Amino acid sequence: MQEVPLLARRTIGTHSTAAAPERAYLVAVQLKDNRTGLNADESLDELALLAHTAGADVVGRTVQRLESPHSATYIGKGKLEELIAERENSGYTLVIFDDELSPSQQRNLEDALKVKVLDRTALIIDIFAHRAQTREARLQVELAQSQYLMPRLAGQWSHLERLEGRIGTRGPGESQLETDRRLVRGRITRLQREIDEVRRQRELHRRRRQRQGMQVVALVGYTNAGKSTLMRALSGAHVLTEDLLFATLDPVTRRIRLPSGNEALLTDTVGFIQKLPTQLVASFRATLEELSDADLLLHLVDITHENAEEQYATVERTLADLGLSEKPRIVAFNKVDLLADADETTDQDGDGALRQAQDEPPDALGEIEGALRQEHPEALLVSAAKKWNLDELLRTIEAELSRIAEEAYVPA
Repeated sequence: MQEVPLLARRTIGTHSTAAAPERAYLVAVQLKDNRTGLNADESLDELALLAHTAGADVVGRTVQRLESPHSATYIGKGKLEELIAERENSGYTLVIFDDELSPSQQRNLEDALKVKVLDRTALIIDIFAHRAQTREARLQVELAQSQYLMPRLAGQWSHLERLEGRIGTRGPGESQLETDRRLVRGRITRLQREIDEVRRQRELHRRRRQRQGMQVVALVGYTNAGKSTLMRALSGAHVLTEDLLFATLDPVTRRIRLPSGNEALLTDTVGFIQKLPTQLVASFRATLEELSDADLLLHLVDITHENAEEQYATVERTLADLGLSEKPRIVAFNKVDLLADADETTDQDGDGALRQAQDEPPDALGEIEGALRQEHPEALLVSAAKKWNLDELLRTIEAELSRIAEEAYVPA
């Protein structure tokens, strides 16, 4: 059975990488009925970041405006011819499409372009495969890979379909395809069984926390909003922080001390993104259940990002899809230090732990304008990197947790 052609031929349990970065060309279709809030050029900016995170060099990009994607090749015939000709100029070795392609679209495009073709879904799954460190994350990513592979198996044997009826090709081709499908179905069943066991273990941990009376705050936000940096600043514990998309896949839970001296648990989960593959949402259900069992959500927004409003909306839509629209939450705008004309005070000690000044943000930051600020005038302005306004954030968290506990209290 052939492997799904992911960016660097990465699969769970292996570490093979391409000899040199692949040269990626990016393609998007701008639809009149655009529901994401991002136009195609902005979405391609994000796709370029994803390609960079996966290890590719972006050598070009193009957008076509259509009423709807072409059923056979996603883009129109003229744009496809332009893309074929562009290979001579850019020397691309990989083409990445910004939306999920159907199996037949992917096959038709690879036949026409003579290079590997990926869609955004395959690219994100590949990044997750590279980032997966724990057994749980590997199980979840492998399940997503298998679910993505299943409808594409027929294309792996299209060379036999073209020979249909020839001696020696009628039975074996069909037999091999059915064998592959049976193997993948069996793998999906096994992975789902193992992930269900992980879910049961997580449920036991959550019940233990409930018996101990520990309230839980779950960090949510767009990928690279600074959640892990905030976790590190509030808990003082070492948490991986990288300026890359999807640096955190596994939930990380740490104790934080509230102003009264009481403690709560803070959980950092995987970041969200536009067009997050449904396979990953389904596979990471056990992880995302940490959100449903949390007492309070802390939605962190990178206020410096040019698409902060769209990123906020993406996270809120994802939470709604998970049935969490009514979950109590606090909104905090992060990275306000990047908006201030303040001196750099960041340093590192010998073990790489951040050592930050406890300065308060300049008063001028309270005057931040914009639709998102007007929609959430109560949102806190913080800097996880500089530790600005974190005392106020902790006071707000404690007040909200107290309110939630009072509402949940039922006298005997």
